[in-house]
Amino acid sequence: MTGRTAVAVLLLLPLTACGGDEGEQTLTVLAAASLTETFTELAERFEDEHPEVDVELVFGSSTTLAEQAADGAPGDILATADARAMQVAVDADIASEEPEPFALNELVIVTPPGNPADISGLGSLALPGVDWAKCASSAPCGALAETALARRASQAEPVTEEVDVKAVLARVVGGEVDAGLVYRTDALAAGDAVETIEAEEEAAPSTVYEIATLGDSAAASDFVELVLSDPGQDVLRDAGFEAPRYFNEAE
Repeated sequence: MTGRTAVAVLLLLPLTACGGDEGEQTLTVLAAASLTETFTELAERFEDEHPEVDVELVFGSSTTLAEQAADGAPGDILATADARAMQVAVDADIASEEPEPFALNELVIVTPPGNPADISGLGSLALPGVDWAKCASSAPCGALAETALARRASQAEPVTEEVDVKAVLARVVGGEVDAGLVYRTDALAAGDAVETIEAEEEAAPSTVYEIATLGDSAAASDFVELVLSDPGQDVLRDAGFEAPRYFNEAE
């Protein structure tokens, strides 16, 4: 489908949001990298139901996308992996409606197939010779990883901090590190390319995703409605997300 593209986080091209010739519209959706698979599927459904709309998907670190939108980068919808990133848009007064929680995700450990470093939990990351990766602290997945490590009072230091969760996953899949801290949904999407190790129950935090329109476009409102609808939620559940009502504020 030619209207939909996934691009790297730092390259928001100067698109004309919700505009076009002869009644056609471009709907620009800025979304957390961990939503790549689910939002790509939802964009296909949306375009089938709205043939006059081309959905442009821009994936990357939630915080970076929110900051770029606050600085004037084009976008009609923002979907973030935590409330902290969404608050950047709220504080900049660019969210046209109250953000809606729509999914929950959990942190897990992934290793290359066979788990060559014999990782058994978060404690293994501090062992000598173990190279592991996480997201940068500014990204929701990085903040979540730091929460998990703090709960374990771990002094483990990553060998690399990546811009988003897909970059961490790529390091693991490529065999460049012994382990990475990613979302459960990304581990599931990777299939047999990784092995998943559960973080210790007392240390494993969750994060709630939020979505908001960034303008008064009817198409943007319709896309948000799709995400929140039963069919949209089914797509998210099939990918491993949970309903946000299960989120414990104490997390």
